[in-house]
Amino acid sequence: MMSFLAQIIAWLNVPLNAAGRGLTVFVAAVPGWLSITVISAVMGVILLILWKYTSNQDAIGRVKDNIKANLLAMRLFKDSISVTLKAQGEVFRGAVGLLFHAIRPLLVVIVPICLIMAQMALWYQARPLLPGEEALVIMQLNGDIDSAWPDVSIASIPAADVTIDQTRAFTERQIYWKIKARKNGLSNIIFQVDNEQVKKQLAVGEGFMRVSIQRPGWHWSDILLHPSERPFSRDSVVQSISIEYPDRLSLTSGTGWWLIYFFVASMVFAFIFKPFLNVKI
Repeated sequence: MMSFLAQIIAWLNVPLNAAGRGLTVFVAAVPGWLSITVISAVMGVILLILWKYTSNQDAIGRVKDNIKANLLAMRLFKDSISVTLKAQGEVFRGAVGLLFHAIRPLLVVIVPICLIMAQMALWYQARPLLPGEEALVIMQLNGDIDSAWPDVSIASIPAADVTIDQTRAFTERQIYWKIKARKNGLSNIIFQVDNEQVKKQLAVGEGFMRVSIQRPGWHWSDILLHPSERPFSRDSVVQSISIEYPDRLSLTSGTGWWLIYFFVASMVFAFIFKPFLNVKI
């Protein structure tokens, strides 16, 4: 089941990556706060439309009208304990009802939200290396502590220099390199692993680029979080390759902060457009 889910996510990432690469022209051309605000606004409206057509709008409307009526009753008959308690009970029941009616649309929108946020993370979660900056490259190998080690080396690294050659962590089955960036652009580090060559994308430059922190292994959560590069197969000698990129510093489009800004901005735009689209939430 998990392997099937991993395959589905890998398939979905193909068209999303194509769309993301197309949007990079816009993202790279404008300030970070503007690009993430525009994306948040568009996503807020799209999710609002999805909510409208996947939820029971009539039932939500009836529940909200009942809550309003009971809140009014609590104000009008505040001297009557029995009426107030009954109205409070109805308000609580209505709140539970709204939560119940939210389950179906939430289950529908959670999938596109996760996939699109993974694409956004390629721009905002980390920044590319600048020429002269160093970074750690980590290769995770398959097998256990007693498994034989493959013959591993870097065959080609056109955009950077290796400053510290491979260091092995035997208990973790990891190999480390330290590299220094020297040439702007997207390129590949090519590793020779026994008789096979494997690649890991490297991003060097200023501004916004699609930064793939990790080429993932065959696990659905890793493929979801790191969608840009083709995942390694379950039986591959190499299970993942990651690069420790620097944090992007910004309160709107920086590492970690972009998630908060995206949720807040998309909700604000959704509530702005709610009356125009006649959506009940």
